[in-house]
This record gives sequence, structure tokens and C-alpha cells, in this order.
Amino acid sequence: MEWLAAASEDPGACKQEWQNGSTGVALLAAGRFWDVLIVPEALGLRVADLLEELPLLDRGPCLLDTRRRTVGFLLPPEPQTVWIGTGVRLLGAGTWIATPAPHCRWGALRWLVPPDGTGTLNMPEVLEMALQRCASELSRTQGHPAPAACATGGRVRP
Repeated sequence: MEWLAAASEDPGACKQEWQNGSTGVALLAAGRFWDVLIVPEALGLRVADLLEELPLLDRGPCLLDTRRRTVGFLLPPEPQTVWIGTGVRLLGAGTWIATPAPHCRWGALRWLVPPDGTGTLNMPEVLEMALQRCASELSRTQGHPAPAACATGGRVRP
């Protein structure tokens, strides 16, 4: 809880909201300790499953928002990186994300992979390959263009 709350302007108030607040959700700043790659729900769920299947991989935090139908993957902050794809957004410096308590695994906003407290994040290169593979799979099985177009390379460093 300490590691995640450190991204808050007021870590004490953040932890208080998670433990006893009316919503159990706190706003945390992206771009300092981590960025968040937001992808469409169908793609994100498949990617999360694929990452779970990879041996010897320490998975980073992954957040499901069923109301917005998105999945967010926490990764190292890389201010010069641009992710390209349909429905793909990168939240970095100057943006905020609503987060439930790290132990929250239920509800409309919940952790698919909770933060482990050590600072483990998703590896961008692994996430990029998983997004490309799963986007291609979804394209084949659903019979229409992939929800995330990774053909341009996914991540681009200007």
C-alpha cells in the first residue's frame, strides 16, 4: 500500500480513503513512479492472461475498469515514448488515475494484478509484443480490424 500511495499528493489521506473512505478510490499522479497504458477491455484482458502464462515473468500491476471497458498496465515512466493504436492511451506526467486499494480484486474498478509493494512494473517490450500478438488474435477470431493497431511498431521513440 505504501508504494502505491506514494504517488498521491497526500499519501496518508490516500491510504485513509482506501481503508475507510466512502468510495475506496484515490486519485494518483501518473508519470512520476509509473505511466499507465490504457487499452480496450477485450484486448487488455487477453494480454493480462497471456502475461500470466509466461514463465519467469514478474508481472506488473494491471487495473480493470469495467465501467469504461478498459484495462490499464503500469509501466516505467518514459516521457519520450509514444504508444500507437486504436483505443490506446498513455497516461504520463500531468495526468491522474483513479485507483482502488491495492488489495481490491472486486467491483467495477479493480486490480487484475495488484501492486506487489516492491515497485515491479510491466516491461514495455514484453507488453508491446503481447499487445501485438493479442490484437492479431482478436482480429482473426472476431473478423474485423484489431482493436489495437500495432503494425506501426506499437511504441515509437521520437
